[in-house]
Amino acid sequence: MEASSSSSSSSSLLSSSKRQESCPAFAFGGSIRWKYDVFLSFRGEDTRYNFTGHLFAALDRRNIITFMDDERLERGTEISSELTKAIEESRYSIVIFSKNYASSTWCLEELAKIVECVDTKNHTVIPVFYNVEPSHVRKQKEEFKKAFDQHQQNPKIDSDKIQRWRTALERVANIVGDFISAGRYH
Repeated sequence: MEASSSSSSSSSLLSSSKRQESCPAFAFGGSIRWKYDVFLSFRGEDTRYNFTGHLFAALDRRNIITFMDDERLERGTEISSELTKAIEESRYSIVIFSKNYASSTWCLEELAKIVECVDTKNHTVIPVFYNVEPSHVRKQKEEFKKAFDQHQQNPKIDSDKIQRWRTALERVANIVGDFISAGRYH
C-alpha cells in the first residue's frame, strides 16, 4: 500500500499523500475544498488486511486522497479528535459494514459523526456491506442485534447515545450500497 504515515503525540494515521493540503474544508470562490476525498470507516479486525486495505490502495493509485486510520491508533471509548476532524475534512465517507462493525463503539461514533456531516457539511456517504446482509444492518438483526444488546448492558453507555448510533446505522444502511462477498477480496 503506497501511503505516508503522519503521526502526532497520541496516534498515527494513514492517508494517501498525493496532495499536500493541510487546510480543512472551506469555501473559496463559492466552491468547497476538502483535505480528503474519502474517509474510510471500517472495523479493523474484519477488513483492514483484506477489503479495506485493497480499497485504500486502489483509491491511492487513482490519486484519490483517502483517510484510513492506522491500527496503532490509540483505542478508547471516545473517538479521537483527529478522526473527528478527518471526517469533517472529507468530501465522502465509505462505510464498510462487516460482522463486528457494530460491536465497536469507536465505529459507531464515527458513523454518528459521518451522519452529522451529511446533515451539515454536504458530505456524501457510500455504504458497503462486506459479507453481511444489508437488512441485518438496517434492522439490526443477527450480529448487529447482539452488539446493541451488549451496548445496552454496558452502564457506561447512556441510552441517548445508543439511540443516536441506531439512527445513524439505519440511515446509512438505507442508502443503496454495494454487497461484497468476502471471498472476492481475500
